Amino acid sequence: MGWTYQPKSLEKHTDSILGWASALWSLSYYSSPLLLCYLYRKGYICSSKLVPVSQYVGTVMVCLLGVACLRGWGRWRNSEYQQFISILEETRKNHTPSNKKKLACYDFDFSHWPADFSWEEVSNPKLLSKAGVSLLKPEPKLRGAADRVLNSLRTLPCHIVSFLIAHSFGRRMLYPGSVYLLQRAMRPMLQQGQARLIEEFEGQRNKLVACDGNEIDTMFVDRRRDEGQHGQTLVICCEGNAGFYEVGCMNTPLEGGYSVLGWNHPGFAGSTGVPFPQNEANAMDVVIQFAVHKLGFQLSDIVVYAWSIGGFTASWAVMSYPEIQALVLDASFDDLLPLALKVMPDSWRPLVTHTVRQYMNLNSADQLCKYQGPVLLIRRTKDEIITTTGPEDIMSNRGNNLLLKLLQFRYPKVMTDDGVRAIRAWLAASNHVEEAAVYSSYEVDDDWCVSVLQSYKTEGDVFFPWSVGEDMTLEGRRQLALFLARKYMRNFDSTHCTPLPYSEFAAPWRL
Repeated sequence: MGWTYQPKSLEKHTDSILGWASALWSLSYYSSPLLLCYLYRKGYICSSKLVPVSQYVGTVMVCLLGVACLRGWGRWRNSEYQQFISILEETRKNHTPSNKKKLACYDFDFSHWPADFSWEEVSNPKLLSKAGVSLLKPEPKLRGAADRVLNSLRTLPCHIVSFLIAHSFGRRMLYPGSVYLLQRAMRPMLQQGQARLIEEFEGQRNKLVACDGNEIDTMFVDRRRDEGQHGQTLVICCEGNAGFYEVGCMNTPLEGGYSVLGWNHPGFAGSTGVPFPQNEANAMDVVIQFAVHKLGFQLSDIVVYAWSIGGFTASWAVMSYPEIQALVLDASFDDLLPLALKVMPDSWRPLVTHTVRQYMNLNSADQLCKYQGPVLLIRRTKDEIITTTGPEDIMSNRGNNLLLKLLQFRYPKVMTDDGVRAIRAWLAASNHVEEAAVYSSYEVDDDWCVSVLQSYKTEGDVFFPWSVGEDMTLEGRRQLALFLARKYMRNFDSTHCTPLPYSEFAAPWRL
């Protein structure tokens, strides 16, 4: 068992002062627009007022520098801290497994942790754009050269405002876990979670360097030597917008005996950068490269499991690496835009639409439709986050749209208006009893559905979309649509943030 480092009196008090100073600076940074407006209205933003203020700020900075020096002096006098520094320096000079094992006994600022794996080790930087890996983007509208110039000039103000929104409060609203104040408040919980993963599950912490230079904090639990049947399968976990691997969805596959690899979004805890879609995809890419080239897993041995907004990186992963064994999406949505419009004023609709599509285009459904493998969607029946009206309206859950878009792509001949209507009736059921009632009312014959699909798979093309259902009766298409919906989606009677128990975590259906 580990223990908490006990600083001596001088280090303890100086570290507390610097911590409060950091928190106040962060609070001032986030409230700076309101603060500047207030100071401007009071007439404080002028040379006669700013000069004495700058003098006070300079004095405070000098004092904080002195406090930092005193903290360093306190640490230098602590033998336990000196031992840690010597191990850290030795690991930097000679990054061997034995030195890393010694270093892993300590929890410290992750920016000083030596890199364990870099994207450049296995990929050629010349093959990438400056931004990083490729994203799925909407096709541009065809315009003449003159029209493009005029349209660019006309929409320039909108582009500027969208950029400011996305890079200020927009990103922080979308990913609150990247806000320093929240991370500071959660630090004790994160430290406990990390200690549990290392001490109870022998977790291995690693720093990965993505193609954009961001450092990604990961945790790997290896179960390949265990006797269980799931240890040879690696589950890569993608967390939500305020989730961290220390206290996130890693625990669900861990209960089932799987090997598990968790990682934090860029800007979350030990990871650097900001969580824009491009940075998210870059991080996901280096995580997969690390799993294959450093941990030794085959893509066919990897299952990607995502919760909430993690569905974007998970769907990108299976789109980009189609050999991945399967995908499990829990409480995920099809597209960010409807959810963004829900929380913003109606008068902002054009601006919100442009901002999301330009800077935060989390188009999970489009990416998911590029994947040919098994998929399981888990819908929370009391979800209050990804519904566009409220948790009581289960039909406004965007997980419904994710299911419909996937089935419409894979089985277009089955998903006619009648097939969609039958699935909507099933989706409107809020509990297992109502689900069963809808299912039985359509007299679905599971054995017949399986035989039809198997027959088509044997005789026809194995790649989606399938033309099965083309010459089928109306009743047959309805039966097949409901059968497929129940195989692709499971309901979990819970709210959005309730941890998923392992009993609800299942391998996706395979024909």
